[in-house]
Amino acid sequence: MKYLALIFLVGIVLVSGCTQQPIKLDTVEITEYKGEKLSSVNDFRENSIKGPQYIDIENYMLEVTGLVDQPASLTYDDVLAHQSYEKVVTLYCVEGWDVTILWEGVLLKDLLETTGIKHEANTIIFHAYDDYTSSLPLDYIMDNNILLAYKMNGATIPPERGFPFQVVAEDKLGYKWVKWVTKIELANDPEYKGYWERRGYDNQADV
Repeated sequence: MKYLALIFLVGIVLVSGCTQQPIKLDTVEITEYKGEKLSSVNDFRENSIKGPQYIDIENYMLEVTGLVDQPASLTYDDVLAHQSYEKVVTLYCVEGWDVTILWEGVLLKDLLETTGIKHEANTIIFHAYDDYTSSLPLDYIMDNNILLAYKMNGATIPPERGFPFQVVAEDKLGYKWVKWVTKIELANDPEYKGYWERRGYDNQADV
């Protein structure tokens, strides 16, 4: 199978004190997968609440907390050590535009199997670096093999699109696709409302 490739530049600046350290990212974006044309990473519109976030990956930790048996603090490499999976999934924005992307990442249920889940948990609340939050039902996450993605079209997710991790909330509108994820919180709170849901957006967000 022949892939069409587009080389694009992905830059990330990691700040530690007054020093800046580059991180090596995969920067080859494919434009076709198994005969299906893909959207470009550049086709997304910037509509985050505080603009792109630039995360120091050397100090980054993904917290898995709340109603779990063993809370965990995972480095970027800890997450990437899990089995990876690929899916072509279309993100539909509430504004009316959409993009079809090949996503690569780990299954959220695989991460949660390492921490254990308390029986009363029914909701996952995702927290982002910019203080954005949204939630999804635990059953939806487990039954649909939802990804926590770190690549788009074969390239590392750039900072503008959510590096290091984005939730691929397939069949849900874009405001459920949390970017720059820093914490995964298990809760017994099916009515939890995140940033846009508190402002009137539908909490189900079905496409």
